[in-house]
Amino acid sequence: MIRLQKLLAETGLGSRRTIEAWIRAGRVSVRGRTAQLGDRASPGDEVCLDGVKLQLQGGRTPAELLLYYKPVGEVTTRSDPQGRPTVFQRLPRPRRGRWINVGRLDVGTAGLLLLTTDGDLAHRLMHPSGGVEREYLVRLRGRPGREVLQRLLEGVRLEDGLARFDRILEEPPGEDAHSSFRVVLREGRNREVRRLWEAGGFEVSRLLRIRYGPIELPRDMRPGNARRADDAMLERLQAAVRGAEPRARRLPVPG
Repeated sequence: MIRLQKLLAETGLGSRRTIEAWIRAGRVSVRGRTAQLGDRASPGDEVCLDGVKLQLQGGRTPAELLLYYKPVGEVTTRSDPQGRPTVFQRLPRPRRGRWINVGRLDVGTAGLLLLTTDGDLAHRLMHPSGGVEREYLVRLRGRPGREVLQRLLEGVRLEDGLARFDRILEEPPGEDAHSSFRVVLREGRNREVRRLWEAGGFEVSRLLRIRYGPIELPRDMRPGNARRADDAMLERLQAAVRGAEPRARRLPVPG
């Protein structure tokens, strides 16, 4: 028997966080009793959501993974009270269950968004303890000096706690007053990349996520495109979570 929220997440019903919210709200029952956080169940147990029996017999189903190139202007929610387009409006249907987004990208950020039907995998990929890297291409207004970059590597205090980049690599300079960097960090707090640069005194004019763990944004994808991952890519992502280690030593900024 395994924890109820893990069992339901593995069937693709939702992320662990979503299912935990259902349990707290009293919407889930196990063997005729209202479930509590910490309860355990097996695929053969009678589990109901809002009084409707869930089909769990047979256990875990093969997970699916989808790569989506999110364009600027879309929100990473299933519906939006402001009527803005959402990423879910473009996605192909999964074979079973529903797509669960692995983290979010804010409305002004483009790039790689991973979605899976395995809620437990999504939870492990997003949780800070997994230490999964996220890499972004950032375009700034202005050119920060080495002392600013070093401060962002060492850590700055934001309103929700200490934050920092693990690596900062400068891209070749252009001819205008902008500068570009590739940055890597291991957590996904709301607008964290933008807020870090703002704390350093610089405005982000363009932000593109180019990698999540071992999965890179394919060069031939265009904004609004979705692509199903093959089994090998899914296995690489699962292995990245299993083999995650504590926060890596930060690399120095190239001089």
